[in-house]
This record gives sequence, C-alpha cells and structure tokens, in this order.
Amino acid sequence: MAINPTHIKYIKWRSPEGLHEDTIQCISQLQFINDEVNFLNELIKVHTLDLISGTTFEKSSVIVSKLITLQKEFKPLIEQVELHRNKLQTLMDDIDVPDEQEDYKAEHYKLMFESIGFNSKFKKLKKEIFSLISSILKFNKQKRLLN
Repeated sequence: MAINPTHIKYIKWRSPEGLHEDTIQCISQLQFINDEVNFLNELIKVHTLDLISGTTFEKSSVIVSKLITLQKEFKPLIEQVELHRNKLQTLMDDIDVPDEQEDYKAEHYKLMFESIGFNSKFKKLKKEIFSLISSILKFNKQKRLLN
C-alpha cells in the first residue's frame, strides 16, 4: 500500500490529551465510514439487477467482494482503537511505569497508520462503486431515451 506515514510522526511529541483527541477523531471517522458502507450496501441492493447483467457482472462481483472484505476488516479495527482509547486512562494515572508512554505511543502510531490505510482503501472502493453505478444509470437513461 502506498501510504506515507511521515505525517503521523508527530505522535512522539503528543501529550496524552492530544493522543486522546486523535483516538476520538479516529473512532468518529471509522464510525462514519461504517455508515457510508451501509449506504453503499443499500445502493448496491437497489441496483442489483443492473449490476449482475451483462458486461458489469465481473466488475461488480469484484467490487462487492472488496466491500465484504472491508466490512470484515472494520470490526476488529474499531475494537482495537476503542480498546486503545480505554488504555489511555492507565497512561494518565499517577503511577509511573517505565516506558509506558513510549509503548502507548508506538501502539497509537500503528493504529493510526492502520486506520489511515483503511480509510484510503475505502475511498478507492467508494470511487469504484460510484463510477460503476453512475455508468449503469447513464446507460439506463440512454436506453429510455431511445425507446
């Protein structure tokens, strides 16, 4: 995957409050993506007959399988990020544990990188779905105009 992780390198200088904000924003973004996935599923259901007909069948089956794979990746990722958010409380307590903050930041970096990768895969898939559906709608409109 061609994701450049350099823009999240700032994590090593973030305070626990900043890490918490990052995590809350990541959870919010993932939940929004989940809503969009549900919308895309409904969109695909509405246009199922057009998607399985003729020339679009192979392309649509690949896209639907990618969407199913993305849905399977979502649940473990959101659970990891929520668990990570809950671990922040132990980081903010008054008990000093050696390398606790560095370990948390390393995990934070990994999870933020994974969520960025998930987001970019979703955006690419969403573009493919919209492109396919729009081509189907254009074809149907042309067919109605000819009749």
